[in-house]
Amino acid sequence: MKPFDVIIVGGGAAGFFAAINIAELNPTLTVAILERGKEGLQKVKVSGGGRCNVTHAEFIPQELVLNYPRGEKELLGPFHQFMTGDTIEWFEKRGIPLKIEEDGRMFPESNSSQTIIDCFLNEATKHKVEVLYNHAIKTINKEESLWNLETSQGVFSTEKLVIATGSNPKIWKLLEDFGHSIVQPVPSLFTFDIKDERIKDIPGVVALNVEVKVLGTDLWSEGPLLITHVGMSAPAILKLSAFGAIELAARNYKFEIEINFIRQSFEACLEQLKELKQQLAKKTVFKSTSFDLPKRLWQKLVLASDMDNESRWADLNKQQLENLANQLTQAVFQVDGKSTFKEEFVTAGGIDLKEINFKTFESKCHKNLFFAGEIMNVDAITGGFNFQNAWTGAFIVAKSI
Repeated sequence: MKPFDVIIVGGGAAGFFAAINIAELNPTLTVAILERGKEGLQKVKVSGGGRCNVTHAEFIPQELVLNYPRGEKELLGPFHQFMTGDTIEWFEKRGIPLKIEEDGRMFPESNSSQTIIDCFLNEATKHKVEVLYNHAIKTINKEESLWNLETSQGVFSTEKLVIATGSNPKIWKLLEDFGHSIVQPVPSLFTFDIKDERIKDIPGVVALNVEVKVLGTDLWSEGPLLITHVGMSAPAILKLSAFGAIELAARNYKFEIEINFIRQSFEACLEQLKELKQQLAKKTVFKSTSFDLPKRLWQKLVLASDMDNESRWADLNKQQLENLANQLTQAVFQVDGKSTFKEEFVTAGGIDLKEINFKTFESKCHKNLFFAGEIMNVDAITGGFNFQNAWTGAFIVAKSI
């Protein structure tokens, strides 16, 4: 049996961040990471399309927590301890400057997730953290003050155990055996599958500022909307998928959404269309793209309003104007399923937050058992927020230990 002072289960973002900070804050401790795969940091690798969306440029804790459908209340205190600014400073101290993009997402200036991976691997080596790959956890036992872990390649013991495996049903099951409650996981970041003539053949079209509601619920969001080969994506949809994760799972991902493409009321839109009818009388509606909409989307909505590509503004009747106003401000689409957002699979669910002390990220059920990252029932919308939760939790675990 090989003893360590601290063992971290999980070689992802939270696991490495915790291990490096523990070893740096107390160099006398022996620290090991047990990773079940042949390499770690795979989520870091694919995040942000391979650029690694490290964090988000939101510097006020009260504002930052609003991006967490689960964990909003619990993370407020931790964000006062380790925040976005601390993340930026941590990476800059290690020679990795971050940059802010227009939408607030932050990436390494190198634009490559490999920069972050190399940083973690180098820091782990520098601080003598042992990283053991192909070590899947089989059992966890507690004997007096020691945790014993049986892995696929031997048995290890430690006084302090950190679980940072992300969404891992097998580990959740082991923790249930230790008396922890697990909130059943459901997907949290996904795009909507929609088959509809109005969006057929126009993948890649982006409406920059829409409002989307899920009919029959209180769920709504706003922001850019992207039409894809299978339906709809981008922040307006992904926010809904995160905040509606549990409700949409209960509906088996079959529901209706209403989209306001121009963020105006039906009445205001109708008035504007009547003015366009006067101003553009001799022109065809099909070619008179209005309301700053993408041309191809405008044309699809025109055709869906009982017009053809030859219809002239002057000839439109009251019903056609109302149809177009309706398509622009309250278009209803049937969602029939979901697709994973890129390779970034995020889930709602995990260890019940009532069983964690958020001053230390220690289990309330067992002393010297700590959690970091998505193993807990915390998740965020897309944009670097899930990583910020990982860095914050991992740093506080390190400080606690």
